[in-house]
Amino acid sequence: MSSRLRDPRLAACRRLFLRNYVVDANIGIHAFEKAGAQRLALNVDLYVPLALSTPRHDRIHEVVDYDFIRVTIRHRIEQGHINLQETLVDDIARSLLAHPAVRAVRVSSEKPDVYPDVDAVGVDDLIVPATLQVHSYDTALAGSPALWDDYADGERIDHVDG
Repeated sequence: MSSRLRDPRLAACRRLFLRNYVVDANIGIHAFEKAGAQRLALNVDLYVPLALSTPRHDRIHEVVDYDFIRVTIRHRIEQGHINLQETLVDDIARSLLAHPAVRAVRVSSEKPDVYPDVDAVGVDDLIVPATLQVHSYDTALAGSPALWDDYADGERIDHVDG
């Protein structure tokens, strides 16, 4: 597991994810990439505190809606040509982090059709903002005094609310 994922600022967070969201995007620096849209597979992990993502009444407004992730990606893709995957990943991450419930984000982008002899080329970034302060972490609000390193890999975590 990545040491960045062991960051105590991500303790008691739920990971929401979007896997292999395939879009057609105008992206790339090569002439053949600028000729038209190409397939792009995007993956996103959002880290949201359990206190902000544990529904009490089974209603969508109590959690971060997956549509938020898809709409954010689609909005950036629709803005026009992007030269670099790094730029795209950074732009998407910045937009996702603007949501008040999102504490950290991992965004990856893969171009599966660029080279015939590889599965894909891509970029993967995990961003835990420096402004996210662990000293203000409230274990009472989180519903548990346990932090990330208190759990073993693969251990089942029984949340207070079910």
